[in-house]
Amino acid sequence: MDSVTSPDFWESRYQGKTTRWDLGEATPPLVSFLNSSESPKPGRTVVLGSGRGYEALLFARAGFEVVGVDFAPSAIAASKALAQNAGIEAQFLQRDIFELPQEFPHDFDYVIEHTCFCAIPPEQRPDYVQLVHTLLKPQGELIGVFFTHNRGGGPPFGSTPEEIGQLFKDRFEILTLEPVTNSVPSRQGEEHFARFRRRYGRI
Repeated sequence: MDSVTSPDFWESRYQGKTTRWDLGEATPPLVSFLNSSESPKPGRTVVLGSGRGYEALLFARAGFEVVGVDFAPSAIAASKALAQNAGIEAQFLQRDIFELPQEFPHDFDYVIEHTCFCAIPPEQRPDYVQLVHTLLKPQGELIGVFFTHNRGGGPPFGSTPEEIGQLFKDRFEILTLEPVTNSVPSRQGEEHFARFRRRYGRI
């Protein structure tokens, strides 16, 4: 079987229609956030592991300049078709997210997370933190919904809010890390909404 770090693994999931993480729409916590008084001013935004593009298009509709990135060709093709059909402008790139810093160093005001962190092997989580830090401008923000479950195996690989806070606290100011109250039924009690601000410095 292909490794979860291989694009072939994820492409096979799309081809086999085994994309159980795909809600068919943007995740409710991010929809609520953008409709709230806490919604940030629009800026340049990257969605990591953007799948079929629902979150990317959600932010694009709200006036953000959005780049969606995914491993799988089928995901990128579906995203482009969805954007075209909706008449929404967004850019979608087939990339390994860990190669993005070479192309987009300190380029984004926001990084959006939803079902990407939980899909990478736990030993790569420090690399993910470094990735987000490098993609963001100083004082840029990670806005995301983390899948905080304790099921065995993976993907999705489990995590806890405590672990997430520990991973990010040295390079980010933890503005919010709280349980989600409007998850879809299958994820009730297993999601946390996060808003982390990148600290100054380029290390």
